[in-house]
Amino acid sequence: MGGALIEAARTLEPVSDSPRLDAELLMAHALGVSREAMILRHLGDPVPVALESLLARRLAHEPVAYITGRRAFWTIELAVGPGVLIPRPDSETLIEAAIEYFGARAPARILDLGTGPGTLLLAALAEWPEAQGLGVDASEVALDYARRNAAALGMESRAAFRPGDWGQGLAARFDLILANPPYIGTREDLPEQVRRHEPGAALFAGPEGLDDYRRIIPDLRRLLAPGGAAVLEIGWTQAGPVSAIARNGGFAVTLYKDLGERPRALLLT
Repeated sequence: MGGALIEAARTLEPVSDSPRLDAELLMAHALGVSREAMILRHLGDPVPVALESLLARRLAHEPVAYITGRRAFWTIELAVGPGVLIPRPDSETLIEAAIEYFGARAPARILDLGTGPGTLLLAALAEWPEAQGLGVDASEVALDYARRNAAALGMESRAAFRPGDWGQGLAARFDLILANPPYIGTREDLPEQVRRHEPGAALFAGPEGLDDYRRIIPDLRRLLAPGGAAVLEIGWTQAGPVSAIARNGGFAVTLYKDLGERPRALLLT
């Protein structure tokens, strides 16, 4: 199978920045095992017949996470599929920022605005086992994934989900508010796999990508409990303008960078 993995990776080079990883994930999916189990125990197995069709889907720019139906994030794994934003490793920066802010303390109530498949909320609840959380999203497709992910992780009693338009209609206050809003400008170029497959409503936010920050940030003060913090994901060029919106709203702002040393999250207090 080693030769088949090399050939599969070579086949995927035109459409992927990580062809070897993609090939391994697709091979493991075809075998019905995890990538780790495949590498440890199944490299001598016959090449599965299903691999060819999986490679064809990837060559058509379908994201690997949609093909396999799974995506790892932080310490959890989430079910994902068409209609939901695929979790990115860069978004783990928000969890890291929250952990640094709270230190030995723990947030009791967590709000995730634009929760998608439950990404940030469920990762935070995994980090703080005593916390309760609410995820809000405008997409019923995303909320269905979020509820199923909460159940699969044994968190259905701690995580509630509801449809909504950011914080509108919420009366409760939260110790931690997380949000990964749309922040792509409508004229920006995107990779084919993103542009063709992921939901535009979760990506685009006006010409500058700032429209949703202008709606979310002014509403945060009333939603934050005393001593609480909000952490927002930003595009790597947006630290200046989003920080300005936050400071104009009376917030102190701390910038966090992702693993690539790019601006990625703002902590507001």
